[in-house]
Amino acid sequence: MSRAGKIARRSFLAGSAAVAGGVVFGIYAYKRTPANPLLEDLEDGQVALTPYVRIDRSGVTIITPRADVGQGVYSVQAALVAEELDLAWEQIKVDPGPPSAAYYNGKVLAEGLPFAATDGSFLAREARAFGDVLGKLLGVQVTGGSSTVADAYEKMRMAGAVAREVLLLAAAKQTGIGKADLKTRDGAVVTPDGRSLSYASLAATAATIAVPTSVKLKPESEWRYLGKVMPRIDMVAKCTGTAAYGIDLRIPGMVYATVRTNPRLGGGVKSYDSGEAAKAKGVIKIVPITGGVGVIADNTWRAFKAVNLIKFDWGPAPYPASSEAMFETVAASFIPARRDSRLKDEGNVEAALTSTSVIEAEYRVPYLAHAPLEPMNVVVQLKDGRLDIWTGTQIPIFLVHGAASVSGLGAEDVHLHAQMSGGSFGRRLEDDYVRQAIELAKAYPGRPIKMTWTREEDMTHDFPRPLAVARMRGGVKDGKVDAYDLGIACPSVNASQLGRQNLSIPGPDVAIVAGAWDQPFKIPNYRVTGYRVPELVPISSWRSVGASGNGFLHDCFLDELIHLAGADPLKERLRLCWHEPSRKVLEAVGEMANWGSDLGKDRGRGIAFTLSFGVPVAEVVEVTNTSHGIRIDKVFVAAEVGKVLDPENFANQVQGGVIWGLGHAMNAELTYADGIAQQTNYHAYEGMRLYQAPRIEIRALANTSEIRGIGEPSVPPAAAALANAIFAATGKRIRELPLNKHVAFV
Repeated sequence: MSRAGKIARRSFLAGSAAVAGGVVFGIYAYKRTPANPLLEDLEDGQVALTPYVRIDRSGVTIITPRADVGQGVYSVQAALVAEELDLAWEQIKVDPGPPSAAYYNGKVLAEGLPFAATDGSFLAREARAFGDVLGKLLGVQVTGGSSTVADAYEKMRMAGAVAREVLLLAAAKQTGIGKADLKTRDGAVVTPDGRSLSYASLAATAATIAVPTSVKLKPESEWRYLGKVMPRIDMVAKCTGTAAYGIDLRIPGMVYATVRTNPRLGGGVKSYDSGEAAKAKGVIKIVPITGGVGVIADNTWRAFKAVNLIKFDWGPAPYPASSEAMFETVAASFIPARRDSRLKDEGNVEAALTSTSVIEAEYRVPYLAHAPLEPMNVVVQLKDGRLDIWTGTQIPIFLVHGAASVSGLGAEDVHLHAQMSGGSFGRRLEDDYVRQAIELAKAYPGRPIKMTWTREEDMTHDFPRPLAVARMRGGVKDGKVDAYDLGIACPSVNASQLGRQNLSIPGPDVAIVAGAWDQPFKIPNYRVTGYRVPELVPISSWRSVGASGNGFLHDCFLDELIHLAGADPLKERLRLCWHEPSRKVLEAVGEMANWGSDLGKDRGRGIAFTLSFGVPVAEVVEVTNTSHGIRIDKVFVAAEVGKVLDPENFANQVQGGVIWGLGHAMNAELTYADGIAQQTNYHAYEGMRLYQAPRIEIRALANTSEIRGIGEPSVPPAAAALANAIFAATGKRIRELPLNKHVAFV
């Protein structure tokens, strides 16, 4: 079949997003439709009706371009298309697709803007629309910021509706029956006399029909999948152990590799001796790479054993060598010269703190590793001027451009094959491991190379969630919280992360104060200041980013102030909260937990609230102070996420976020000595044990029409609710994480 015969369509119906900033950036550039990337590699018999729908003889494949790192987004993306395209659930096949600007994320950039999610002003609305403009112009194909559902909700439904319309037109053309008399059902067009024309049989005709400029989306009353429990399309494979992740990939002729680089990140190599490793069984080649050495062998285990035989003289760390010294650097950053932002400054804090009952406090949160179950791995093959890469990634376009830079090839000669990831929590927003593998491929071209990190390499070479210090002053007056002055000193995640992609952020890094400055409380005198700490250990996004630590810092001190005022923790939060959806979340969680009832001796109940990623979440944790330590009994969670597209997956994501937040709050930290991370495996970086997992009750509120993501927002309140519960049960106020520095858990 000729290229024109396959399909002569390079455009796709554009969404109805606002064109803010169009004058500056070029309204025509924004309106220009991205090329359909599926056209580049169509096989005979395949048709790509839109960038999200490919049809061949076997049926329909839905392109799901946001990375699935365990959160189930392949399923929800597929459902958005399948709902409008009228596919049966069992007919759904998915493919992550190629890296392409057609799959840009218009929502993810909004999280970094200095506008609170509760800000509905004209300027805030225009700024968010500008985020969509910038995302499209830059082709930002990123999975992160709990943005997948919000970004895909309209555009992927539209993709399904467009494809359905074209298939109806194709059926009308083939049969001579008017389009109005045709219906669709379960992957076929149905004629009035009951004949069923499969989409596959209509594909060739559909390829000759112009894309309609206007389509109508289904009303919610006709939804078959959205809003209902949908069985995840990967569930059977994951339950039976047959799911294939990047680390499972096997390619004929493949060799295996691992690397060892300076555990003092960025410290370089003074010298190394690989003599013993070169003689080890199965070793094919020893390759010097940036910051260390790689070993290529005939299997992964032999590569692991050989790399341990190499003797290194590492260079020193380019940052303070110990956690204590790093915290000293953070503490020294509370100075005007390091001030990064003051996005909240209401009332007169200084005057208020001279006329009220005042307390001061300092809180700390540590570095935290991503520690995904699947360590970093990639398969690369450099052959005949073409580079193929197989890996799980959240940044496909950035990864391709980075690979082109390292390999010396053009981006058009780099071909990424995205894989399912065994966890990430933000770790696969980086491409460092891919760059290492490409260095190996340049030294050993031709055969595919599977490069896998050891768990120890993965832990010691993570880009962790940053440490932070918060200094607070607060006051109460007439039994009410009257003043709150919060300063947070933290290295910039965005400067570190974007810097590795040769990008920079103009202005302040909102992540430093996220989950603190933007909370919907009307405290009369209220100030939040962010201080940017000089870069220490290279850092990156971690599940819920800045809000992950700031939820603990901000809410626990608010709880201290409420206790000082002698007020009820729930009632005072409700009094202070001006945002109606957030108030309803607080009311709901109070009702769920039967707030105010007597729990009995040695028991405590703590409440916390954080609005992050546009989602207000309130959590209540109940604990018992046993003779052996703290037992977490129950957790109640209420969240306002607008439309819930899959109630079961919503609940799973909330539960996972709570367990993630509680487990890290209990036990986890990444500490450094001599510039090296000390926690090298799970025995030293312990999460919550199964027997410690509490009963979790969840309520999804839908008082707004917003479409939001839920992968991260349940994390930030968890640590605070637990710490506040421990205070209620024991009278002990803990101001640093992990909590096991001060209490034991059973």
